[in-house]
Amino acid sequence: MVKPEDNSERIAKRLARAGVASRREAERMIEAGRVRVNGRLLTTPAFTVTAKDRIEVDNEPLAAKEPPRLWRYHKPPGLVTTHKDERGRRTVFEALPEHLPRVISIGRLDLTSEGLLLLTNDGELARQLELPSTGWSRRYRARAYGKTSQAVLDTLMDGIEIDGVKTGPIEATMESERGDNVWIDVMIREGKNREVRRALELLDLHVNRLIRTSYGPFQLLDLRRGTVEEVKRNVLRTQAGHLIDVPLEQDRHKRKPPRRGTHASAKARKDVNADGGQKPTGKDATAQNAKRPPPKKGAGGRRTGPPRTRK
Repeated sequence: MVKPEDNSERIAKRLARAGVASRREAERMIEAGRVRVNGRLLTTPAFTVTAKDRIEVDNEPLAAKEPPRLWRYHKPPGLVTTHKDERGRRTVFEALPEHLPRVISIGRLDLTSEGLLLLTNDGELARQLELPSTGWSRRYRARAYGKTSQAVLDTLMDGIEIDGVKTGPIEATMESERGDNVWIDVMIREGKNREVRRALELLDLHVNRLIRTSYGPFQLLDLRRGTVEEVKRNVLRTQAGHLIDVPLEQDRHKRKPPRRGTHASAKARKDVNADGGQKPTGKDATAQNAKRPPPKKGAGGRRTGPPRTRK
């Protein structure tokens, strides 16, 4: 048995890390005959590759992996979180700005839900942030039709059963009551299919508006509806660097000293006094100018000496 190289990994993981698709989607692409390794058509995702292997997807070479990036997106209602909808409905990815690279979503928001949706170019990052073991909470504001109390909402801390699977604790806090509707703050950690809606339905509450306000440490805040904003690299590294490798970002704004002989270096020399000191500014410059005698008039052929007196 040949021992795999240290840098080897499953083909689906490599595709996910390259931002092609999530691991699950990559496996489906392989089974559909869309992936080749060193010219060989793959028929199963049970295949290991190394950095030396040549990978092609849809007959195109796999692009070099870019550093992981993350975006906050304020999803409006009426969009489905999928790359292609079989019913022809408009998708989140069709609504994104054209300047964005190919991205995938971290989790989903259903058609009528709105609020914070995280997007990334890295499938492995998406997988890590979706895992319940990561422990990141998802927080929502739900408006629901019906009557309830905090004591009733507290019963959700025992979790509910969805498709035969028990969920973790669901924290629900009563915010306000307006007419026949109540506003409830809900926090979950797993994000199963329609978990918030199903949980409140068990309490005879019909959700008519659902807004995700945070996903882990990332918050919606005042991000306008339909707007995308990239998370800074150092923030991503701080928050998710323990889950996936996030390389340091070079300081693009760090000023380099001007080269000798350039206009910038000449200007810098003008700002230095003859004795080597820095040119004074602000109050120091005002005080220094006050000590100087007024300039003598010499332009236009005018006399520079004292004024003559009339006899």
